[in-house]
Amino acid sequence: MLTFSIAESDHCRRVESFLRNLLPNAPLAYLGKLTRSGHLTVNGHPATPDTLLVAGDTLSLKESSRTKELMATAPPSLDILFEDDRIVIVNKPPGLPVHRTAENEQTLVDVAETFLAQRGTPTKLRPVNRLDRGTSGATILAKSATSAGIFGRFVKETGLGKLYLAIADGKLPAEGTIDVPLEGKESQTHYRTLFQGKDGALLLVTPITGRMHQIRKHLALTGHPVRGDRRYRGAPLAAYPGHCLHAFLVSFRHPVSGEETVIHAPLPEALLEQLRRLCGDLYSPLLLSLSSLPMP
Repeated sequence: MLTFSIAESDHCRRVESFLRNLLPNAPLAYLGKLTRSGHLTVNGHPATPDTLLVAGDTLSLKESSRTKELMATAPPSLDILFEDDRIVIVNKPPGLPVHRTAENEQTLVDVAETFLAQRGTPTKLRPVNRLDRGTSGATILAKSATSAGIFGRFVKETGLGKLYLAIADGKLPAEGTIDVPLEGKESQTHYRTLFQGKDGALLLVTPITGRMHQIRKHLALTGHPVRGDRRYRGAPLAAYPGHCLHAFLVSFRHPVSGEETVIHAPLPEALLEQLRRLCGDLYSPLLLSLSSLPMP
């Protein structure tokens, strides 16, 4: 058996995503076979593709020549959270733009298309949801114009369930709803304080509407900007590649299969480090609590 101890970098990652990163060149059918055949367990119990991994878990996988042949020798360049024939959901790192904003600038779409081509499954990708350059987390990319149209209409008509994690400057109430129009349009953002530190707080944020920079603008308007968000007067972080805002969860009923899909995006190391500094001795129990947050 091959045995893996789940690290903090994989906390709240689905088993399906862990296998995809472990075996990046494996066909989707082969990954499904590993879970259906009972060749994979978590803490000694059979796992399903959507089993959520927690830091400290033990994942065991039956060793075979095929598995050893497909196993990566280094982490893949693209962190895939979910994939099917129509979309791929990736964990965008902070500081990487989804779209090109300057000449010769590398984008998330570039990285993803290069990875898929090198894997032998080339395709032109189209973003379904867009994150700001400095924001990390779950980003949906459609694999064709048809899929982009289907998912684009779905998002416009039904919307996505979304949960963000943010570190905001200052001391905030236990929860609140920011109801301030942006660009002349109704805009609402709900937040709950998960941890209050001396000079900052970890927030669970649910955007009720979807305006540009909505979370960042709304928190800044309350006097509690996202840490590292220089555009909206957040406390600067010299070593952070973006700002402390992470698209932690996205949920939707798949418009083609009809299946309820819930995807978590593990936090980037830079954000984990900021949480360690914010929470001190309470860091570990706080991190553990993220695996049981309510669905949006």
